[in-house]
Amino acid sequence: MKRTALCMGMILGLSSFDGTAGEVANLASASTGVQIQTQHVQRVGQMEHDARGTQLGRYAFQPSPQPQLAVTPSTGAWNFSGQGALQIQVQNAMPWAITLDVDLEDNHGGHLHAVLGLPAGPEQTAIIPLHATSSRAQGMQVGPPMPFDDHGRPVFVAITVEGSIDLAQVRAIRFSMPAPQAAQQVLLGKMDTVADDNAMQDAYRGIVDQWGQFTRGKWPEKIDSDAALRNAHRQESQHLETQLGARRGLDTYGGRESLALTRTGWFHTQKANGRWQLVTPDGHAFFSLGVDTVTADDTRTYVEGREFMFVDLPPDRAPWSAFYGSSDSRDPQRLASSGIGGNHGRWFDFYAANLYRIDGDGRRAAWRTRTMDRLQAWGFNTLGNWSDDAFGKMHRLAYTKSMPIDGDFGNVSSGYDYWGRMPDPFDPRFAQAVEKAVTNATAALRDDPWLLGYFADNELAWAGQGPQGRWGLAMGTLRGEARSDAKQAFIAALKKKYGTASKLAAAWGIALADWSALDAANFPAPEPNEAHPAIAEDYSAWLRRYADQYFSLVAAALHRHDPHHLFLGGRFAVNTPEAVAACAQYCDVISFNTYTDVPQHGVDMDALHKLDKPVLITEFHFGSNDRGPFGKGVVSVWNEQQRGEAYARFVHAAASDRSIVGTHWFEYVDQPVTGRVLDGENSHIGLVGITDIPFGTFVDAVRSTNAEVSH
Repeated sequence: MKRTALCMGMILGLSSFDGTAGEVANLASASTGVQIQTQHVQRVGQMEHDARGTQLGRYAFQPSPQPQLAVTPSTGAWNFSGQGALQIQVQNAMPWAITLDVDLEDNHGGHLHAVLGLPAGPEQTAIIPLHATSSRAQGMQVGPPMPFDDHGRPVFVAITVEGSIDLAQVRAIRFSMPAPQAAQQVLLGKMDTVADDNAMQDAYRGIVDQWGQFTRGKWPEKIDSDAALRNAHRQESQHLETQLGARRGLDTYGGRESLALTRTGWFHTQKANGRWQLVTPDGHAFFSLGVDTVTADDTRTYVEGREFMFVDLPPDRAPWSAFYGSSDSRDPQRLASSGIGGNHGRWFDFYAANLYRIDGDGRRAAWRTRTMDRLQAWGFNTLGNWSDDAFGKMHRLAYTKSMPIDGDFGNVSSGYDYWGRMPDPFDPRFAQAVEKAVTNATAALRDDPWLLGYFADNELAWAGQGPQGRWGLAMGTLRGEARSDAKQAFIAALKKKYGTASKLAAAWGIALADWSALDAANFPAPEPNEAHPAIAEDYSAWLRRYADQYFSLVAAALHRHDPHHLFLGGRFAVNTPEAVAACAQYCDVISFNTYTDVPQHGVDMDALHKLDKPVLITEFHFGSNDRGPFGKGVVSVWNEQQRGEAYARFVHAAASDRSIVGTHWFEYVDQPVTGRVLDGENSHIGLVGITDIPFGTFVDAVRSTNAEVSH
């Protein structure tokens, strides 16, 4: 990192700061050429020095909505043209972590914003890139923890910087805190600019070792050699043998023999004593305890263009070439891919490579046996969505089947197209795609009693965002092109109800010359409001019809091709009352992916009790960042022990509800440190790590909870 310090006391106006790297201000001493203004911030004591002699000034940020310290040039503005980053000597003087916001402003209203989550500890160099950036731009959803050790110097790089600024006209640098409840003290020192932002790349350099582990962290399951990897698996194998044995009180499929219900030879649902139950083919109550994505094929991470992130990446030749491949995850219609860099090209699969290190050429069969042994020993009884199809043939656990409906049919934007736009079920080609998907999914499974049932699609965009999100699909339908089958079906329904365009216009409070005006692309569909209740009424009717069309087509095809097995719904992530009610009518089970502390806080169980339909929680998890991957998942806890406690709380809460018939954990293996190829997700949410070593503390808690719930 090239840096040239100018002498203190220079006037840093346009005439003197000409874009060369140098000192901007020193907050430890009285700098000339700058002004310091404070709001609810006090200078405390005299200049201090840390152990390395760095000059620092102590500032107390007092309780207020936003205490701040602003540094401005005495005259003109700073010219940071050609500079790559701003660096600041800073130390958190509190015994806990604090949040420090840093904002740079120009003379035109532009600004850059960065947030520093400073841990307690010694002085460090905080580096703010002078341009927008994020961990997503580096190909992962969460960046590495800060600070990191840069040749003995602790460096804190602002991983996320938002906004834009005219670097030739920088008028202020502000430090603030979001509403502290008590005084928080920070030590600040010299600020200067550097001509490059190499620190950003340094923050990501060499973060993954040859086994796919985070190089800078330590945890009990981390290994440092192939021999240690194999030894860990030998020890686990011996431990598993002591855990496996006869499942007392359970039937062949894992049902509770103490609660006998109707025997049909297939998994089915039954309400008994006021509670919904899944029932095994042998006729016993079955609470589905599942794990999603039990597969060895979902841990690939892109390496092309990011080679500097990896230490000792295996060479692309035998035997390691088997774990390299290429793909392209770019998709402009998928919000999940937005802003993700490093999203195409060559990838490497560390998990699969580690399986080779453990078991050699017989790795796949050995992994399946070991994984099945684990799941049974840990008290699971179901293989959740996206799991290896080969497990179903082993007939040791019930399993589910994913049924994505793909094809060249129309779609509709609801405004929240995270995985893509909604399929248009009114397009005749959609019905053809349903028939094809159902035919393919059921062909080899319709006669297997171990199959629990089928899921159609996953996390469709039934709703939009914001307070009016419920109506997103209805409004998106009207905004579509005239050729949209869904739009024409909606218009036909409105014509049938109102007869004339003028009556619709009056009911909705809009200008509408004639019916043809609705055909316009991007038609300004009105938001529902109290003055015109007909808008919400008509949107609600349309949402129900849309969902009816979707679920009825899938249900009819499933019943034709496989009359025995359950239709487990569509795995709602976002939903509307209309979509849920339609699912209740056509599906055997309503499935929800909910990321909350307990299912009742993510799903309206009161409404579902009124619908009187069984509910399956098909995704939930709790993550932490103390085992390698940087992300904590959707619902985070502090550490591994709390993951186990959170699992127990969630599953027990589910089992206590009269409508919930199971919970499926997402997912089996930790996500790659540098992000999975699909969307850069990189969280510690697995039962096992990238080395296929189980997380013992968490697994022990899971096993205990599962035993309590299933007996």
